[in-house]
Amino acid sequence: MTQIIETIDVDVPVTTAYNQWTQFESFPHFLDEVESITQTSDTQTHWVVKIAGQVREFDAEITEQHPDERVAWNSTGGDTDHAGVVTFHKLSDTTSRVTVQLDWKPEGFLETLGSVVGVGQHAVKKDLENFKEFIEKKGTATGAWRGDVEA
Repeated sequence: MTQIIETIDVDVPVTTAYNQWTQFESFPHFLDEVESITQTSDTQTHWVVKIAGQVREFDAEITEQHPDERVAWNSTGGDTDHAGVVTFHKLSDTTSRVTVQLDWKPEGFLETLGSVVGVGQHAVKKDLENFKEFIEKKGTATGAWRGDVEA
Protein backbone atom coordinates (compact mmCIF):
# COMPACT_ATOMS: atom_id res chain seq x y z
CA MET A 1 0.00 0.00 0.00
CA THR A 2 1.10 3.54 -0.74
CA GLN A 3 0.20 6.34 1.67
CA ILE A 4 -0.27 9.96 0.70
CA ILE A 5 -0.81 12.80 3.17
CA GLU A 6 -1.39 16.36 1.97
CA THR A 7 -2.70 19.49 3.71
CA ILE A 8 -3.94 22.86 2.51
CA ASP A 9 -5.30 25.95 4.26
CA VAL A 10 -8.41 27.48 2.74
CA ASP A 11 -9.85 30.94 3.34
CA VAL A 12 -13.36 29.79 4.25
CA PRO A 13 -14.86 28.75 7.58
CA VAL A 14 -14.46 25.08 8.49
CA THR A 15 -18.20 24.50 8.06
CA THR A 16 -18.04 25.76 4.46
CA ALA A 17 -15.06 23.53 3.61
CA TYR A 18 -16.68 20.49 5.23
CA ASN A 19 -20.08 21.10 3.65
CA GLN A 20 -18.55 21.32 0.17
CA TRP A 21 -16.59 18.11 0.72
CA THR A 22 -19.85 16.27 1.46
CA GLN A 23 -21.09 17.15 -2.05
CA PHE A 24 -19.40 14.20 -3.74
CA GLU A 25 -21.10 14.74 -7.08
CA SER A 26 -19.31 18.12 -7.35
CA PHE A 27 -15.84 16.50 -7.11
CA PRO A 28 -15.26 16.53 -10.90
CA HIS A 29 -15.08 20.35 -10.59
CA PHE A 30 -11.85 20.14 -8.58
CA LEU A 31 -10.49 16.56 -8.64
CA ASP A 32 -8.74 16.19 -11.99
CA GLU A 33 -8.97 12.39 -12.25
CA VAL A 34 -12.67 12.15 -11.33
CA GLU A 35 -15.03 11.81 -14.27
CA SER A 36 -18.18 11.35 -12.17
CA ILE A 37 -19.50 10.34 -8.76
CA THR A 38 -22.99 9.12 -8.09
CA GLN A 39 -24.15 9.08 -4.49
CA THR A 40 -26.42 6.05 -4.17
CA SER A 41 -27.20 6.41 -0.43
CA ASP A 42 -26.03 8.45 2.56
CA THR A 43 -22.96 6.19 2.84
CA GLN A 44 -22.49 4.71 -0.66
CA THR A 45 -20.95 6.28 -3.78
CA HIS A 46 -20.03 5.04 -7.25
CA TRP A 47 -16.93 6.60 -8.84
CA VAL A 48 -15.66 6.79 -12.41
CA VAL A 49 -12.05 8.01 -12.61
CA LYS A 50 -9.50 8.33 -15.38
CA ILE A 51 -5.91 7.58 -14.36
CA ALA A 52 -3.11 7.63 -16.92
CA GLY A 53 -5.67 7.39 -19.70
CA GLN A 54 -7.42 4.37 -18.19
CA VAL A 55 -11.03 4.60 -17.01
CA ARG A 56 -11.71 2.81 -13.75
CA GLU A 57 -14.89 2.38 -11.73
CA PHE A 58 -15.35 1.52 -8.08
CA ASP A 59 -17.76 1.83 -5.21
CA ALA A 60 -16.88 3.43 -1.92
CA GLU A 61 -18.50 3.34 1.51
CA ILE A 62 -18.38 6.22 3.99
CA THR A 63 -17.13 4.46 7.13
CA GLU A 64 -17.06 7.49 9.43
CA GLN A 65 -18.35 11.01 9.12
CA HIS A 66 -18.63 13.78 11.71
CA PRO A 67 -19.74 17.29 10.73
CA ASP A 68 -16.89 19.83 10.53
CA GLU A 69 -14.37 17.15 11.56
CA ARG A 70 -13.87 14.19 9.21
CA VAL A 71 -15.02 11.99 6.36
CA ALA A 72 -13.49 8.49 6.05
CA TRP A 73 -14.11 5.88 3.36
CA ASN A 74 -13.08 2.51 1.94
CA SER A 75 -13.44 1.24 -1.59
CA THR A 76 -15.80 -1.72 -1.60
CA GLY A 77 -15.47 -3.09 -5.09
CA GLY A 78 -14.32 -2.33 -8.56
CA ASP A 79 -11.02 -1.46 -10.17
CA THR A 80 -9.34 0.43 -7.32
CA ASP A 81 -8.32 -0.65 -3.81
CA HIS A 82 -7.99 2.29 -1.45
CA ALA A 83 -9.12 3.95 1.77
CA GLY A 84 -8.84 7.48 3.04
CA VAL A 85 -9.85 10.19 5.44
CA VAL A 86 -10.25 13.94 5.08
CA THR A 87 -10.07 16.01 8.26
CA PHE A 88 -11.12 19.61 8.78
CA HIS A 89 -9.52 21.94 11.32
CA LYS A 90 -10.68 25.41 12.33
CA LEU A 91 -7.75 27.84 12.20
CA SER A 92 -9.88 30.96 12.68
CA ASP A 93 -13.47 32.00 12.05
CA THR A 94 -12.61 32.47 8.36
CA THR A 95 -9.80 29.97 7.71
CA SER A 96 -9.61 26.20 7.91
CA ARG A 97 -7.13 23.42 7.22
CA VAL A 98 -8.04 20.41 5.10
CA THR A 99 -5.88 17.28 5.38
CA VAL A 100 -6.20 14.25 3.11
CA GLN A 101 -4.73 10.86 3.97
CA LEU A 102 -5.07 8.30 1.20
CA ASP A 103 -3.90 4.68 1.30
CA TRP A 104 -4.00 2.92 -2.07
CA LYS A 105 -2.66 -0.13 -3.80
CA PRO A 106 -1.02 0.64 -7.15
CA GLU A 107 -2.21 -1.63 -9.97
CA GLY A 108 0.19 -2.61 -12.72
CA PHE A 109 3.61 -1.39 -13.74
CA LEU A 110 2.75 2.25 -14.54
CA GLU A 111 0.90 2.89 -11.28
CA THR A 112 3.66 1.19 -9.28
CA LEU A 113 6.28 3.32 -11.02
CA GLY A 114 4.17 6.43 -10.53
CA SER A 115 3.83 5.62 -6.85
CA VAL A 116 7.60 5.30 -6.47
CA VAL A 117 8.29 8.69 -8.10
CA GLY A 118 5.47 10.52 -6.27
CA VAL A 119 2.93 11.02 -9.04
CA GLY A 120 0.04 10.26 -6.66
CA GLN A 121 1.36 12.70 -4.06
CA HIS A 122 1.55 15.42 -6.70
CA ALA A 123 -1.98 14.64 -7.93
CA VAL A 124 -3.49 14.90 -4.43
CA LYS A 125 -1.63 18.17 -3.80
CA LYS A 126 -2.94 19.57 -7.10
CA ASP A 127 -6.48 18.41 -6.29
CA LEU A 128 -6.34 20.20 -2.93
CA GLU A 129 -5.13 23.35 -4.67
CA ASN A 130 -8.08 23.00 -7.06
CA PHE A 131 -10.44 22.55 -4.08
CA LYS A 132 -9.02 25.71 -2.47
CA GLU A 133 -9.54 27.71 -5.66
CA PHE A 134 -13.05 26.28 -6.14
CA ILE A 135 -14.34 26.92 -2.61
CA GLU A 136 -12.66 30.30 -2.14
CA LYS A 137 -14.05 31.56 -5.45
CA LYS A 138 -17.56 30.35 -4.56
CA GLY A 139 -17.30 31.53 -0.94
CA THR A 140 -20.10 29.17 0.03
CA ALA A 141 -20.75 25.45 -0.32
CA THR A 142 -22.98 24.16 -3.11
CA GLY A 143 -24.82 22.03 -0.55
CA ALA A 144 -24.32 20.13 2.69
CA TRP A 145 -24.91 16.81 4.34
CA ARG A 146 -24.64 17.18 8.10
CA GLY A 147 -25.38 13.57 9.05
CA ASP A 148 -23.17 11.60 11.41
CA VAL A 149 -21.76 8.16 10.56
CA GLU A 150 -20.19 6.33 13.49
CA ALA A 151 -17.11 4.20 12.86
